[in-house]
Amino acid sequence: MTSPAQHTAPTGLSPTPAEPLRLQVLAALAQHRIATTSQLRSMLRPEGTRQLMSRVLNKLRSDGFADATVLPDPNRSRTHAWYLTPEGARLTRDLPALRGRPPYPITSATAASLKTSHTLAVVRAHLAFATDARRLGHEHGPWDWTPEVSHSIGEGERVTADAVMHYTLTGPDHRQKLRAFIEVDRTTMSSERLAVKLIEYARLLQYEAQPIGRRKTNTAGPTWLRWYPVFPRILFILTGATRTRLAGRISDLQAMVAQHPLVAHLAREVRLGAAILEDLEHHGPTQPLWTPLTGGKPRPWTDL
Repeated sequence: MTSPAQHTAPTGLSPTPAEPLRLQVLAALAQHRIATTSQLRSMLRPEGTRQLMSRVLNKLRSDGFADATVLPDPNRSRTHAWYLTPEGARLTRDLPALRGRPPYPITSATAASLKTSHTLAVVRAHLAFATDARRLGHEHGPWDWTPEVSHSIGEGERVTADAVMHYTLTGPDHRQKLRAFIEVDRTTMSSERLAVKLIEYARLLQYEAQPIGRRKTNTAGPTWLRWYPVFPRILFILTGATRTRLAGRISDLQAMVAQHPLVAHLAREVRLGAAILEDLEHHGPTQPLWTPLTGGKPRPWTDL
């Protein structure tokens, strides 16, 4: 039975002229798991003040809907990474921006400390695209970036993208919708393990689920067609090491494309590229910063 408190709690979150930012912050934390004050400001109110965002976050914390962990960085002032409390996560289930999306909130300081570095790097990647989209008049906002999207690849295994990106190029006479699986690499795993992700995506490209107990048919098609009209391009975004080391990891990705037959087939069907996160932040993803994994000169991600 639902308690009266559970029935009445969400009414204070109904959209009103006085509280739209509060709702958006709750939804953004539910969507992106963890974000710093400055990241939330860039995501939701790029023209607003830091004080405005801090005021909203502190009110959410005092109401018990959000909490924060302090990032360990002795060279900077105290930076807070925010996440939803269990009560905040419950309140976001019915928000329109999140309808139909499974919640994977981080709802404790311990969980936040384990996932903060990687999650914040993924948010940084999103903000690089979002900032570029605003500058160019394209469409890419907080709800066009879905973290931790998982798909079956058969034999009880799954491939999980750090994020799926939806991006719309707009011009005077056209609109082009693009999608990408995003892999953010902080150089915390071996280069070979990173390159193995390409095998997993190659398996997803070909995987066809079969009903249990039925003979295999050729009519269903690959399972990815349930979610995407075109198989998303795959973008590796690297950070956390010297440029020489990152260049070596990109070379290892290219070697996997050249040497593995399944990945070679993937590369003929899907656009694959890699870039350095700091370059995307400084110059924008639509600059020629992406190394095609099939070889060739760097180019914009839209031209891979």
